[in-house]
Amino acid sequence: MRPVKSAERTIAVLEYLSTADRPRSLREVSSDLGIPRASAYALLTTLVRSGWVDPDISNTGYLLGIRALRMGASYVEHDGVVRRAQPVMNEIAQEWGETVHLARLDGDEIVYLATCISRHSLAVVSRPGRRLACWGTGLGKALLAARPWEDVEALLPPILTARTPYTLTDRAALRAELERVGERGHAIDEQESTVGLRCFAVALDFGGGVAPKEALSFSVPIVRLDPDRERRLVAALLEARERIVR
Repeated sequence: MRPVKSAERTIAVLEYLSTADRPRSLREVSSDLGIPRASAYALLTTLVRSGWVDPDISNTGYLLGIRALRMGASYVEHDGVVRRAQPVMNEIAQEWGETVHLARLDGDEIVYLATCISRHSLAVVSRPGRRLACWGTGLGKALLAARPWEDVEALLPPILTARTPYTLTDRAALRAELERVGERGHAIDEQESTVGLRCFAVALDFGGGVAPKEALSFSVPIVRLDPDRERRLVAALLEARERIVR
């Protein structure tokens, strides 16, 4: 079956706007996506009328509309893994007072699916829908470590970009770190995604002979950590994993 060009363009526009850090003009949409200006205008106008795209306050740019938010919320609400994990996440977040994240591997990125926010004033939170490079997060490294290196290589882009000065961007160093994750049984993000933050993560393996796609983590400011608390948090995370996957 031949692909439907209009559908492909619609998806391209929505994905383009979903990653934009500011409203995009008609010229930018047309140029960046290689869509003729008249076609891009007609498509954007249709998406605005249907609520998938909104004009910005100056009426010269476009950004995602509220229907995109509704669709994303519906996805998370009906996701089977989120439903299994959420009660456990709520309990351990309440018990330990630290932020808990659930994320899924999508290509070379992890996508945050659910978050329980720390009760402390000093907290860094990744909201559902946020995407980060898999090699620069504890969640991503926990999932990469569950795969053969050949599969990891095929998944990674040619250049590993750094999010902080601590992000691993050397392939040999990353491979060695993933081997250590396998030996420890959990991954550690040592300020690789956010300076001042340490994350502990474990992959959720539901069996079936397939590599895990979801991971669970604690995200904790370093100032609230000592060796004993780290050990107890990791133990709580491992116990939470067993409750979710069993």
